Amino acid sequence: MRNCIVIFVLVCATILLQGCTMWREHAVNKWADATGGEGLERSFWNEVKAKNWNELERHIAGNYILITSEGRLDRAPALERLKELQIQDFSMGEIETELHRDTIVVTYSITLRGTHVGQPLSQTPIRRMAVWQQQKSGWMKIADSAVGSQK
Repeated sequence: MRNCIVIFVLVCATILLQGCTMWREHAVNKWADATGGEGLERSFWNEVKAKNWNELERHIAGNYILITSEGRLDRAPALERLKELQIQDFSMGEIETELHRDTIVVTYSITLRGTHVGQPLSQTPIRRMAVWQQQKSGWMKIADSAVGSQK
């Protein structure tokens, strides 16, 4: 009888602890740490913040497209726009990811703190959608859209 009680308590504890996270969320500080769409986006923004343009460009496809309220930008002008940002910090929320074979679609809101061409960025969250594709060289960002203004 005593063994049954011990087993019952252990089973209950195991079931209750399955939903608990004992450790903090794994921080994504570099591309190798990214394990999914959220990690890829966090790596992307960490590189923009750190101004690691060579590393960032290795993860942006040659046919990359950025869509904003101002229109469509191909890879080169989109990168130039990113280089105009002086990001001190950022926060992401409402993150959803969808995996479709070799493609990940990530939707989220982001608040960027810093400046764009010397002007303070709006603290209104921007809705974003990013599309990542698994290629021979790794995960590549192929498309982005941003709804809202960073200015």
